[in-house]
Amino acid sequence: MPHPKQPTRQTPGVHHFAFGDIVVTALNDGMLGAPMLDFFDFVTNVPRREAEAMHRAAFLAVPPRLAVNCYLVYLADRLVLIDGGCGAVFGPSLGRLAGNLAALGVNPADIDTVLVTHLHPDHVGGLVDAGGQAVFPNAELVVHAVESAYWSDPAVLAAAPEGQEQQAVRLSLATIAAYRDRTRSVTGGEVLGGVTAVPAPGHTPGHTGWLIASGGDGLLVWGDIVHLPGLQFARPDAGMAFDVDGALAIATRRRILDMAATDRLCVAGMHMDFPGFGHVVRAGSGYAFIGEPWNGELG
Repeated sequence: MPHPKQPTRQTPGVHHFAFGDIVVTALNDGMLGAPMLDFFDFVTNVPRREAEAMHRAAFLAVPPRLAVNCYLVYLADRLVLIDGGCGAVFGPSLGRLAGNLAALGVNPADIDTVLVTHLHPDHVGGLVDAGGQAVFPNAELVVHAVESAYWSDPAVLAAAPEGQEQQAVRLSLATIAAYRDRTRSVTGGEVLGGVTAVPAPGHTPGHTGWLIASGGDGLLVWGDIVHLPGLQFARPDAGMAFDVDGALAIATRRRILDMAATDRLCVAGMHMDFPGFGHVVRAGSGYAFIGEPWNGELG
């Protein structure tokens, strides 16, 4: 018999990370995977049995479960959210961003800027409500120009199979429409004080990481450079079938991993095991990830 006060779910998915004068807070939106999706079905260039063996060796779930993370950045003059999670798109195990923001005492109207890594549904589903209205009423949306242009092309919707893929394109279009009057398109460079767009195309044409710098330190929130941490660090050539340009996604992953390892740059990712902060090191012919240790002090 379980203890009568035994918890049935985790406390709010909130974790703070401080560097320089900035605090970045990881906000977990939930877990994506089985039974809805088996992400091993989408792995390319690595046989399924090998991918499963690598996950088991790393004590990770088979089929895999992917964290969905967003990041809240406390700049001196504004509150910035990076990505919006799934919203109601993938069922009740996701869409927890709103509750985690509330646990911090942050209201949707408090968000000044939303930086979008890309327009896939697990990154923008929480930016619009069921009626297609903006969830963050005062926020400027910042997105790579190529990203919004790609999803706005009628040919992309026409080519999408009916079902989830077509729904994903429609959600991208709904996000673009909801924030149209307060969207800033960028192609790179500094977009806010201390925040630089790092183009990382391949997964989608305008996929973008956001490099946050303060006090000589930096954090790269890299979006979907890695979907499966138990596989793609050791095997950067492991692609995902839903990469728009698979070869470019692999080349970009190699480039970003090499940059992070060479520059000893702290990184965070939307599908890294929560909270996702850590460093990349070289390991054999690939790489490994070393998570940032928990620190009870901020600043």
